[in-house]
Amino acid sequence: MNSNWSGRRTLAVVAICTALGLALGLLMILSLWGFLHARGATSSYWAMTEALATAVTAATVIGAGLLAYRELDEASNSRHLAVADRLFEELNAPENVAARRWIFQHLPPDPAAGQAELTDPERDTVKRVLNSLDRVAFLTQGGWIPEDMVMPWMSPMILKSWIKLKPWVDYEVDRRHEPDYYRQVRALAERCLSWREAHGMSTKVTWVENAL
Repeated sequence: MNSNWSGRRTLAVVAICTALGLALGLLMILSLWGFLHARGATSSYWAMTEALATAVTAATVIGAGLLAYRELDEASNSRHLAVADRLFEELNAPENVAARRWIFQHLPPDPAAGQAELTDPERDTVKRVLNSLDRVAFLTQGGWIPEDMVMPWMSPMILKSWIKLKPWVDYEVDRRHEPDYYRQVRALAERCLSWREAHGMSTKVTWVENAL
């Protein structure tokens, strides 16, 4: 409703400004023509009006182009905000936060030795984190959202998770002979690392007990 009203209001403003500009232009031409005619000039009022109409047409085309650009820019911003909102919900969903916390605190560092020790619920926890990161990778692919808009708050969570999960993903890739196993999550972590390095931000993770 608000976006529709904003669009209609913009169109109304453009139409009113165009009409006022046309009326003002006709008045100025009429005044100029009268002034020239009074001094014996033979200029044609209609020729001058035609010239004004051409100028108004060109101005209208330019104005329409600017209006279209504004609408596209607003649509792009709306899409970016929608994607950012979905990313925030995904990463900060209570069940995903709890799953990452378990990964940080309890996932064995050696998958070859720790594989047999995991219970089914713990395996589900690992899969939940990987699937959550896979969804984040999907939502941030192909320039759907500017990286500078989400990386400052998103990249620490991604990198911390990947530090713990990378040995397990590598282990599963070798064990399954599936090089595509969570490949997009790997690519996402590498993008986060590159972004932080390019912006002079620390990539070191400090692990603390009983963290919030």
